[in-house]
Parts: sequence; structure tokens; C-alpha cells
Amino acid sequence: MGAVFLKDVELCHADEKDLAELSALGKLLWPGHTTDELKEEFLSEMKKNAHFFLLRVQGCSVGFAQCALRHDYVEGTDSSPVGYLEGIFVKEGHRGKGYGRRLLKACEEWAKQAGCCEFASDCESANASSRLFHLHTGFQEANRIICFVKKL
Repeated sequence: MGAVFLKDVELCHADEKDLAELSALGKLLWPGHTTDELKEEFLSEMKKNAHFFLLRVQGCSVGFAQCALRHDYVEGTDSSPVGYLEGIFVKEGHRGKGYGRRLLKACEEWAKQAGCCEFASDCESANASSRLFHLHTGFQEANRIICFVKKL
């Protein structure tokens, strides 16, 4: 899939040359990380066959998606590998225009081309907007878990 242009909107595969843009967007999604940490992590994930898509509007980066193949068990699935949405983000001011759906569709197509017949994702229980995005884009809730931890 090459770049797709539609009304000054470009959706393209991202690679190492795009790490600065990806990590800047990633910092908005995961504010607990530095852009340098995200650059290193994204580069490492690219080398492991994760895939990134970048969305630009009038030349400015406004969104990205990270997807990967998971070969371990993924909750609610019956096959392997499973395409997995690791992260998706669209800047405020650009939301509600279908950009998230475009990014997701690109990830799903990539997973199909990689031989996947299922695609999965997750979100934090408190992230209502992510949950609604998933439900409105065709995902079905597979399970809920409660994670525990204690100090030793």
C-alpha cells in the first residue's frame, strides 16, 4: 500500500525516517514516556515486524497507528497469528472525521496480507473514548480481566 491522498490527506506506511513524527504523536498517546524512549521502542518494534501507519493532513502529522502480529494466545481469538492494534491516535481537532477508521482499516488490510483472519486490540477499562472507538469500528468485547499486584 503506497500513500493514499484524498483532499490533502495522506495515509502512508511509516518507517525509520518517520520516527520523529511517530514518537511526537506517541508522546501524546502515552505521555508517561519521552520521545526518545518512544523512538527507541518504535525502532525496535519495526525490526520485529510491527507496522506503523502515519496520517498527515495538509502535510502535518495528525495521527498514527501501530499494529503487529501476535503468535501467542490473544483473548477471544481462535487463530494464529492474529493482527493486533497496539496503538492508534488522532490529534484533537482532527477527530470525528474518519481518520481513526482509515488508520484502523490500513492495519486490518496489512494483517490480512500477512495471513491473519482475526484482528484484536485492547484498552484500559477507564478509557471510555477508546472503548467506544473499538465498538463503533466493529470490534466485539471478548473478555474483561482484573489485574492484581502486591509488594513483596
